[in-house]
Amino acid sequence: MDISHRKVKKQIRFTDAAGAALADKQISIKQTNHSFLFGCGAFDFMGAANGFEEAKKLTDKWLKVFNYGTLPFYWGMFEREEGKPNTEGMMKAAKYLQERNVKVKGHPLCWHTVCADWLMKYDNETIMRKQLERIERDVNAFKGVVDMWDVINEVVIMPIFDKYDNAITRVCKEKGRVKMIKEVFDKAYECNPDAVLLLNDFNTSISYEILIDGCLNAGVPISAIGIQSHQHQGYWGREKLEEVLERFEHFGLPIHFTENTLISGEIMPAHIVDLNDWQVDEWPTTPEGEERQAREIEEMYRILFSHPLVEAITTWDFKDGAWLKAPSGFVRLDGSEKPSYTMLKKLIHEEWNTDITVKTDANGYADVEAFKGEYEISADGKSTAAKLTDNSEATVVIG
Repeated sequence: MDISHRKVKKQIRFTDAAGAALADKQISIKQTNHSFLFGCGAFDFMGAANGFEEAKKLTDKWLKVFNYGTLPFYWGMFEREEGKPNTEGMMKAAKYLQERNVKVKGHPLCWHTVCADWLMKYDNETIMRKQLERIERDVNAFKGVVDMWDVINEVVIMPIFDKYDNAITRVCKEKGRVKMIKEVFDKAYECNPDAVLLLNDFNTSISYEILIDGCLNAGVPISAIGIQSHQHQGYWGREKLEEVLERFEHFGLPIHFTENTLISGEIMPAHIVDLNDWQVDEWPTTPEGEERQAREIEEMYRILFSHPLVEAITTWDFKDGAWLKAPSGFVRLDGSEKPSYTMLKKLIHEEWNTDITVKTDANGYADVEAFKGEYEISADGKSTAAKLTDNSEATVVIG
C-alpha cells in the first residue's frame, strides 16, 4: 500500500546559530512525534493526573504508543449537578496529556445519551439555550488545551431515539437534524474558530452521507467527518473498510476513525441490534482471539494509514472490560500487554518511524525522506527541535 503521502521528501540546509553552513557533517534526524494522530480513549488519565498509582501504571503504557487522546465530556457525568461542572478535574487530565505531547479531543459537546438529567425540567427553548451556553463555557475554558471536539454525536438516530426520554432528543425532534447541528457547530466555531470540529456517528449508511451533505449545504463548519467502528460483532474486513472510505471521501473532508473496537474473545452474536443490549457477567479474552485481534487491527491500520484523507484513528478501549466488559483493549484486565499492543507499538514507532543519519554536502545541504512529524535534529553534540510536514525546501538551525 502506498504511504508516500505520509512522508516528506525534501532538501534541507543545516546551519549553526550564526547561519554558517554545517558542511560535510553527520546529521542525526530522530522522530519524536507523528503528524498522524494515533489515538486511544484517555479516560484513565483522569486518575493518573490525580496521582492514582494504578492509573499511572496503565497510562505510562498508553504513552509509549499513542500521541492523541479522547477525554470524556459527557454532560451527564461532567456536570452531574447543574452549575457544578468538573472543569478542574478535566483540566488537570487534559494538561497532563498536553504536557506529554499528546493532542487532546473532547467528546462530546452534545449528545442525547449520558445527557444531564436535570435538563428534563426545562422546556425545549431553555434546553437549547443551556446547550449552547454549555458549549460556550467549555470550549472557551479549554481553549489552547483541548482544541478538537466531537461537537455533536450520533445525530442520525438522535430525533428518533426511543430507549428513554431525554432533553436533547426532544429538541432535535423539534428542530430537525441539520438545524440542530448548525446551531451547536456555529457556537463552537464562534468560541474557537481554530478548533477542529467533528460530526461523529456510528451510522455509516447513506443516511449519514445525506446528513453530511445537508450540513455542508447549510454552511455548517465541519472540520472532519467522524466515523465510529465498534466491531464487537466481527471485523469489518478490507472490503467494507474500503467501501466506507470510498463513500465518504467524496466530501473532500478529513476523515477520523473516532471510536474503534476489535474483540479478542468470543464475538457478539449477529442478531444484537444495539451493542448495549449485550449484557454478560464476564467476557474473557482468549489466546486465539488475541492473535486474531492483532491481525485485524494491523490490517485495518495499514488500510487507513494508506488513505490520504484519513488523519486519525482512535481505539476506544485501552484496557479490556472498559465498555460492556468486552475484551477490546490493548492490555488485559491484569494490565499485561496483548499481542495487539506489541504489534501496534512496533508499527507506529519502528516501521512508520524515522531515525536516520544524513551527511551534508559542502554547502550544508542534505536530502531527507522522513515520516511527517516532529523531530530532534542533532550534530556535533548540539540539537534542535523541528517539524517536517511538507516538501518545501527548509533551513534547520542547530545550536
